[in-house]
Amino acid sequence: MWTHCLFLGDNISVHAVYADKRIVDKFAAIRAFVQVVEAGGFAAAARDMGLSRSAVNKLVITLETELGVRLLQRSTRKVAPTATGSAFYERCLGILADLEEAELAVSQAQAEPMGALRINAPMTFGTLYLGAVLAEFMAQYPRVQVQLTLADRFVDPLAEGFDMTLRIAQPQTSAQLVSHELAKLRCLLCAAPDYLKRHGVPASVQDLSLHSCLAYGELAGRHEWVLEGPQGESSVVVNGAMCSNNGEVLREAAIRGLGIVLLPEFIVHHGLAQGSLQEIFLDAQPRSLSLCVLYPTNRHLSTKVQLLTTFLQERFSGLSSGLN
Repeated sequence: MWTHCLFLGDNISVHAVYADKRIVDKFAAIRAFVQVVEAGGFAAAARDMGLSRSAVNKLVITLETELGVRLLQRSTRKVAPTATGSAFYERCLGILADLEEAELAVSQAQAEPMGALRINAPMTFGTLYLGAVLAEFMAQYPRVQVQLTLADRFVDPLAEGFDMTLRIAQPQTSAQLVSHELAKLRCLLCAAPDYLKRHGVPASVQDLSLHSCLAYGELAGRHEWVLEGPQGESSVVVNGAMCSNNGEVLREAAIRGLGIVLLPEFIVHHGLAQGSLQEIFLDAQPRSLSLCVLYPTNRHLSTKVQLLTTFLQERFSGLSSGLN
């Protein structure tokens, strides 16, 4: 191909070939860098890749030179990524996963999903529901490898390289992220019967300000709860002895009489059924939350992401009307 283009004197073709080669070399360098990080050294990475140690080292050095940053800290004992290298490594995983799937899709006639699928989800929801659902999905598509990270902190799917992120929140729009709603989640106000016996049952939204309210969040102090009634939205600033970014922690604190919680039904429904929690009915009710799947707008949705989104939509549609 090179000789053919040069003899034709086709400058455009020559430039195109050079560009193609640079892209291929860049992917080779990225693969080498990722392999070095995962293997913990150049020698092990070279063995895994079937290359010489010097070839792998040259690929990584070329990558560092092009980026203008040091990606690896090299010592006689070990090789470890720098802070910049760690962030770059996370992004590279998504790039290589997409490339792997593209290569496999081209080489095979069938559209069977395959390769790594990096998912982030909230801790409580993931623990209660995702294990069984993802196992069912993987039984149906055995060539998909799921990497599930559960975290209640805010996650930036773009920066951390996730293919899809599940989030429970009010619907949001973003120029960087596509949000697809899977289900509406009913939220409830509730407290332990003993707490309500000792402190009384609030009769209005504003009465909540007189109670110990256990808020979802990471910052202690004042929190605002918004409820909806016939006259529209009502908000109240609440305070309490405890706040947490984990719903199960708040539920257990409420069961033990520390105060009132406002949580999705899937977290408190067992406590309500067992009588350890009692629902509080006011002239306004908490707003529903959305279970959404988020993915970057600038990334082509792979077959496996599309299939899992549809699969989750089917499995979780029942959350809107009730829980099992």
